[in-house]
Amino acid sequence: MKIGVFGSECREDKLQVIKGLFFKLESLGAEIFIEPSFGAFLSEAFGYAPPVAGVIDSIVPDIALSVGGDGTFLRTALQIKDRRIPILGINTGRLGFLADVSSKQIDETLDELFRGEYRIEERTMLELRDNEASYGGFNFALNEIAVLKRDTSSMITIHTFLNDDYLTSYKADGLVIATPTGSTAYSMSVGGPILLPQNHNFILSPVAPHSLNVRPIVIPNDSEIMLNVESRTNSFLVSLDGRNKDFEAGKSLYISKSKITTCVIKRFNQTFHQTLREKLMWGVDARS
Repeated sequence: MKIGVFGSECREDKLQVIKGLFFKLESLGAEIFIEPSFGAFLSEAFGYAPPVAGVIDSIVPDIALSVGGDGTFLRTALQIKDRRIPILGINTGRLGFLADVSSKQIDETLDELFRGEYRIEERTMLELRDNEASYGGFNFALNEIAVLKRDTSSMITIHTFLNDDYLTSYKADGLVIATPTGSTAYSMSVGGPILLPQNHNFILSPVAPHSLNVRPIVIPNDSEIMLNVESRTNSFLVSLDGRNKDFEAGKSLYISKSKITTCVIKRFNQTFHQTLREKLMWGVDARS
């Protein structure tokens, strides 16, 4: 099996976990390939050369391992693009909804992986339709598309249409359009609801709205979203999973469900409900 290992810069106390991961892959007979920048970081920062057959640029792996946090997972999904390579998220960070395999679970998870004992979830993505070659020509997001003000003082006004029908004009610091996968990310931090990954919906969550009666709304994921933004600075920011680009005020943005999906590997005994309980500490009494 060809395994592609993606990662990001990390602290030295994570090195033993990373070494253990490569040792386990080698013991399972994997043909290991590494993301060039991750390999360079391990070599330059720690003097560690993993036992790899080459770099990912030269091959298409059967499975991708994303080593880090959710940010690393999103970057891995970006590099995979539309090649439909399943991704397993190994968490060496903190929270981790996408990267939900802990360092203590690596060995048993990889054993299951090589026995074929796993399931694949296809996660919906958003597409920003733009005539320009923005975002490197890959105008897709797994978590969210966020429309945000650029300065620190003036709000922006976001005129919002669903299927050509006027919804409202958000006067706010911004608007987050999130997938079910992204419902536990930026959208949740601004008060949006949590959706199960299997939901066929998107979430519109305003960021610091001027009107207190404006609330997040859940819409069908076959909705065509059109946004027209007014700004006193004559520009605003559009972020696709943290990839930012400035747009001129008055430009219309068209957002819809993408035909591309991201394939996420999950363990049979790992459910989203369990992840919520563990990551958000639901039901935990601090007094106990």
